[in-house]
Amino acid sequence: MTTPVYWGSPHQTQLDHNETLPAKLDLILERLRLHERVEGHRVAIKLHLGNRVGYSMVHPVFVRKVVEAVKAGGGKPFVTDLPHSVATAHTRGYTAETVGCPLYPSTGIDEKWVTEIPYNYRNLERFYLGGAIEEATFLIDLAHVKGHPATGWGAAIKNLALGCVDGRTRGAMHDVSHHDPYFHKDRCTGEAHRVAIRESCPYGAIVDDRDDPDGLHLHYFKCNQCQRCEEVADGAFEILRSNFMAFLEVNNIAAKLVLDTFEPGNAVFINVATHMTPVCDCFGFTGLPVMPDAGVFGSDDIVALEMATLDALAETPIMEDNLPGMMEIVSREGHPWQWIHGPYKDPYEQLQMAEDLGLGSRAYELIDVLPVTEPDFKQVAYIQAAPS
Repeated sequence: MTTPVYWGSPHQTQLDHNETLPAKLDLILERLRLHERVEGHRVAIKLHLGNRVGYSMVHPVFVRKVVEAVKAGGGKPFVTDLPHSVATAHTRGYTAETVGCPLYPSTGIDEKWVTEIPYNYRNLERFYLGGAIEEATFLIDLAHVKGHPATGWGAAIKNLALGCVDGRTRGAMHDVSHHDPYFHKDRCTGEAHRVAIRESCPYGAIVDDRDDPDGLHLHYFKCNQCQRCEEVADGAFEILRSNFMAFLEVNNIAAKLVLDTFEPGNAVFINVATHMTPVCDCFGFTGLPVMPDAGVFGSDDIVALEMATLDALAETPIMEDNLPGMMEIVSREGHPWQWIHGPYKDPYEQLQMAEDLGLGSRAYELIDVLPVTEPDFKQVAYIQAAPS
């Protein structure tokens, strides 16, 4: 059985505001029957509000569209994200006035508004989920699609997984990538060998272990699996696929714990695939887009949504000239996001694991809410001034 994924193309036929992406988002919300589902609900709109001087996040115009739809349906919306992002959101254009509803930190001002959820995975024993999420009764996951150095890419799943938990949980989630040992002292012939391994990485991803002066630590978010280190390591240092995929899997788990706090049917998921940069909005700046805009996607199934988004981007060429100078494509195998961040950060395998976890289904039907047609050149080509 397939799940509908509604899509608004970034392309237009005519110069008409009804064919722009925010207008197509309106059509997606209608197809998702949002107005009918939110009455009386406290609606959390989970957004990534960015950091510092970023400007490629979901534009406030899209947020306002979602807020207005919730209000029209009788819901009580609020935008939520991490405390530090909420505290500075106004500097990036997100205010109660611009989006039309309050902005609340998901875990409280000082990250003390949390609920402990026991769950064992690798080194993790518990997750601390934000109180704003638990108190909401309906969820709208409004995510910006972009690359991500730790997961390869980020969209709806990552938006929930890392933005609805507190800092200690995020730190522990990142640490799962160090669970399987990758530096083997018994195979290291001495200090010169250890230094050679460390210095073989052109990105500085391998550093001295702060807890062990004779050890090595891998910053896996910097690693694109170029394997230069393994060429000199002679088995003393390994780039383990299991450690990279562990972070994608723990994101699935965290997203599942978030969604389990909502009644079935009380969540919708939207991916905005515009100005897709190679790294996450949390970096606090915006670089050039590395893929052409792909539009807006919406669904009731988070896995189907992510699958449709990935498939839409799979045939999209990377705009290599737009990559930052310190980023290198080491392989053109797999999804284009893997070209940038490495083959061991596999977004399709992540979605297989998500389906196995019960997050949703990868089977989908893509439905274009306003197909591009042959243009009528006799139509009025310019927007008329509004009547005074």
